[in-house]
Amino acid sequence: MPKKQENKSLETKAVQLTAGRIAQEYNQRKNRKGAYWEDRYHAVAIERGRHLLRCLVSIDLNMVRAGVISHPTEWSFGGYNEIQSPRRKFILINYEELADLSGCDSYTSFQNLHRNLVNDALETDKIKREARWSQSIAVGEKQFVADIKTRLASKALGRQTQSLDGGFQLREEAMPYIVDFDTKNSDIAPKKAYKWGAFPEISGC
Repeated sequence: MPKKQENKSLETKAVQLTAGRIAQEYNQRKNRKGAYWEDRYHAVAIERGRHLLRCLVSIDLNMVRAGVISHPTEWSFGGYNEIQSPRRKFILINYEELADLSGCDSYTSFQNLHRNLVNDALETDKIKREARWSQSIAVGEKQFVADIKTRLASKALGRQTQSLDGGFQLREEAMPYIVDFDTKNSDIAPKKAYKWGAFPEISGC
């Protein structure tokens, strides 16, 4: 796991770079317009257990949905192969902790469940994108979502807890992803409204 303090804004800056400089050059070459993403980058609080598992499966199916591959095993840059074929060197995942957070009593059990969920989604054609994993503030059981809303206090005003298939979500209003094409070095996107660092026990997806 990366050190949180040293990499606090690394993901945001990487997304900003892609949405800005790289997207601009790509658009010029392909004669297209618009940003890569409709919304700005933000973290979503995911409750441990089955909700975290469903989120992982959804991420693994991203490139399948995009039509690039037919099975996650074909995408070497994704997490599926990292989970199903653990590394012995240069390990990226805390395997035992991931199994525990997913509600499994062993990593082998987690691997089997993860693999079966992915295959089941493919066999039953249940690969449609679910907005809950990218456009919510929190996803989980009703009490988990209520706790997140309470902790956010005034920052969660106006946000409603919504019932979903198999859980609940606290939805965030859509905000435009701001891209700054100026030449000077500066922050591209607005500051995140929700600072998950205040809640160390919460898992973000």
